[in-house]
Amino acid sequence: MNLTSTIIAAGCGATQLRAAQWLQPIQAACDKYRIVEPLDVAAFLATTGVESARLVYTREIWGPTLAQQAYEPPSTKASELGNTQPGDGRLFCGRGLIQITGRRNYTLAAVSLDLDLLNHPELLEQAGNAAMSAGWYWFNRKLSALGVDGNFLGVSRAVNLGNATSKAMPNGYTERLALYGAAKKALGIS
Repeated sequence: MNLTSTIIAAGCGATQLRAAQWLQPIQAACDKYRIVEPLDVAAFLATTGVESARLVYTREIWGPTLAQQAYEPPSTKASELGNTQPGDGRLFCGRGLIQITGRRNYTLAAVSLDLDLLNHPELLEQAGNAAMSAGWYWFNRKLSALGVDGNFLGVSRAVNLGNATSKAMPNGYTERLALYGAAKKALGIS
């Protein structure tokens, strides 16, 4: 599917100028990771829009908040993320359009994207890498299966909560749903 800056602006909630800057990287990621069906594209754009605060941030804003402090070992969350060394939480904070987080995910993304992310995690802040990491995450987590089926709640739960079948509501779901609706409209889906 050929995207336009207008579709990206609507689906990600971004300004037209910012959407134009992201058009090529997002198109390349969608092409490489076969995010091509309209409902899947709508879900991908809405998700990346929320996760990046409307294509503004490719790095998690670090407080650290209480939740972010749990990224540091020894904690259950740190263990889940593969964070084994002091400072891993901050070093491997969320980056990219879908916020790749934790040493384990950086290691997996590094292999797939052929980037030295363990020594240079900031590479995920660059537009091309940020978009490709989102596409990789989408593909690796098999989110297109949910996207194509129109299961946007499942997509949102998988990305935000780590489990598509969780009963909890994902953070920012109202915004996610609004962007999903805008993306579908821009793509001509009723």
